[in-house]
Amino acid sequence: MKTLKHIFGVDVSKDKLDLYSSCKGNFVLRNEELGFKKLLKILPENALVVIEATGYYHYLLAQFLVKHNVSVSVVNPLSVKRFIQMKLSQVKTDKSDAKFIYQYALTNKMPEYKVLSEVQFECLQLYRLLDIYVKQSTAIKNKIHGEKVLGFPSKAVIDSLKRNLEYLKNEMTLIEEELVGLISTEYKDQLDLLKTIPGIGNKTAMYLIIISNGFRKFEKGKQLCNYAGITPAIRESGSSVRGKSRISKMGNKKLRNLLFLASFTASKYNRACRELYERIIAKGKSKKLAMIAVANKLIKQAFAVVKKGVVYNENYVSKLYNTENIKVVLE
Repeated sequence: MKTLKHIFGVDVSKDKLDLYSSCKGNFVLRNEELGFKKLLKILPENALVVIEATGYYHYLLAQFLVKHNVSVSVVNPLSVKRFIQMKLSQVKTDKSDAKFIYQYALTNKMPEYKVLSEVQFECLQLYRLLDIYVKQSTAIKNKIHGEKVLGFPSKAVIDSLKRNLEYLKNEMTLIEEELVGLISTEYKDQLDLLKTIPGIGNKTAMYLIIISNGFRKFEKGKQLCNYAGITPAIRESGSSVRGKSRISKMGNKKLRNLLFLASFTASKYNRACRELYERIIAKGKSKKLAMIAVANKLIKQAFAVVKKGVVYNENYVSKLYNTENIKVVLE
């Protein structure tokens, strides 16, 4: 990102934008196009607008500013929250949050926000809806089981639940077909390459493409590992504190869950992943830690096949899928 002089911290909510900068102090604008245009007039040259990711509410502002050649960074809310805790602040308001976002940007390297394509926006919405339907489907299945456990299940209740379950099943099928159609149209080559990696199935491959904007959003596999929140967090202090290594969990929960599930298959059928898993277990490490390493390796393999445009080849592991940095941390 280019050299910048003025940083603006933005706390986003449904209806308003709370902003802070050293040159303007605190001020409030509407979270709509009129407010965006007012901000555009206020921003000095070489400004950096740092926005805390807030559900869907930050997308429009970020997209608008980037399209008007303003440098934008979207930061993880959990990172900002921990920064505030580190400051031992007892005050939490929209105004104070905007100032803390500004201060966070002063002391940390800010990633540049990449504009999402229309296809990526639609895929993200479809995936989120699919997630909701999957959760509803699980809840209904549990309800059916619970009713049967009672011993005298109501036929009307069971029939109603089954109709709902069938409806959700049909909707999920339609959404998955729509996702496959969208991704196959724009990212067919990447989808085909990713699915050659043992352990990465259709859903994981599609989601990797969606959240990485066709692997253009990240320059290295390590950045995607950080985004997923599967980088190890080492707990050591002096000679007495030796906590268990855990993943940071400061990233995309959906991607993290998909990769963790994929790691079970990869640890059996992906030779490089299986060897890494067995090596870590042989050193007395936990199975969970070994799975984290496998998930990291899967991301590195995904980056390798997409960036080089080649199918996965288990006999060319040493050079193509270099994961030495994972071994140093975990082993």
